[in-house]
This record gives sequence, structure tokens and C-alpha cells, in this order.
Amino acid sequence: MAGGRIPTGINEFGNYLETTNSYMQAGTPVTNGERIGLLPDETKRWKAFADEWSTLFVMYTDITNGRTRGVRNNMMKLIDDVITYDQTNHILDRIAASPNATLNDWGIFNINGGVLPKMTRTVPTTAIKEAVTVAFLALGGATVNIKCYSISGQRASIIDGADCIQYLYQIGTTPPTGPNGDVLKLGISTKASFMITFNSDAPGKYLYMYFRWYNAKHPELAGPWSGLQSTMIM
Repeated sequence: MAGGRIPTGINEFGNYLETTNSYMQAGTPVTNGERIGLLPDETKRWKAFADEWSTLFVMYTDITNGRTRGVRNNMMKLIDDVITYDQTNHILDRIAASPNATLNDWGIFNINGGVLPKMTRTVPTTAIKEAVTVAFLALGGATVNIKCYSISGQRASIIDGADCIQYLYQIGTTPPTGPNGDVLKLGISTKASFMITFNSDAPGKYLYMYFRWYNAKHPELAGPWSGLQSTMIM
């Protein structure tokens, strides 16, 4: 199914879905989604699409064990589902017609020629040597805000040569001995600043994590794992 405003390539779609979802949820006391005329159920459904995509993308980036034909088929189906949802509910058409919509809104949602900024990147050929620098902020409600930086970076951002951050994590009171432990769970973020919310029994325990810069198209160029990072979950 042709997507039109919604890109259909795996990486392009992932960027579009994550960017638009974050934008819908942002804003206070009125969110951007509400301001441009979307209903709460619609922004909630869009977030559900983004959460489902994030789970699939973690498996997709695991070339050895996770990138199966079934996972890819589920990703392509989700792309079709999002496009169908937009066309059925006229999400982007209504944003385009909203009297509150701005040029920035049109750019975010790729409306009326307002294409998302395209980044020109050279194809990486050498492994990433830099480790990730991390800052934690426990927000309460079992949610932790995580910001990842380059060594010299003043703002959280993905470094050149990478397109995401791969992380390993464990919750408990005994720290892991290294990034190769069997109990560590794998996660990935295409943003350098992100939040994770854990189960209700997590507060009072410690979150142990390792991070590395990662390129989903060229996993062989992944950077080194960081040293163990930890914070108490509130």
C-alpha cells in the first residue's frame, strides 16, 4: 500500500512514527495533538502503534536471533495498519485543515510538501570507537529519564556513524558482572533522550545498564559497551 505522506521504508517509517508520536504527546497544558484537533483516543492509538513498532524494531536489529521473516512481515503489516488508520480516520487530512496547524506541524507530519528534514550521511566504514556518556534522572512512578551524550557533546544526540543506542539492562540489588550476562535484557532507542517505565514492583530496586552506539544497518560497526551505569528506581 502506498503511504503518500507516510513513508513506507522501515527506517524512514520508524523515524516518522516516533517523531510524530512524540510531537503529539508533547505540550502542556494542551498537547500538540489536542491543539491540532486530534481526539484522545486517536493520540492514544498512535502511541500504541509507536510502542508496537519499538518492540519489533528491537528484534529487527538483532540480526542473529531476531531478524526473522515473521518479524519483518509484522513490521510491514504495522506500516499498512498505520496508513489505513490514517486514511480511515483522516488524521493527516484533519491536521492539514486545522485552523491551529502551523508550518512546523505540516513539516512534522509531512503535509502539503512539508517534508521532514533529510539528513545526508556518508556510509560508515569504520567501527565506532567512542563510548556512550549517560545521565539518569529517576522521575518517580518507576520511570527513568535517560540522556545519552558523546564525550564532547553538550546536548543529548546520536553521534555520526550510529543511528540508535543499544542498551542492556537488569533490575535488582546485585549488579551484573559485565554486558554478557544472560539475565540482561536488550533494548534500543532511536533517540538520545528517552524514558523507560518499569513494573510497579521496581521502585526501591536498582536499574543497572550498559550502553553503546549502534548502527542498525551496519551492526558490525557498533561501538564499545559503556561501563556499568546504575540508578535507584523511584
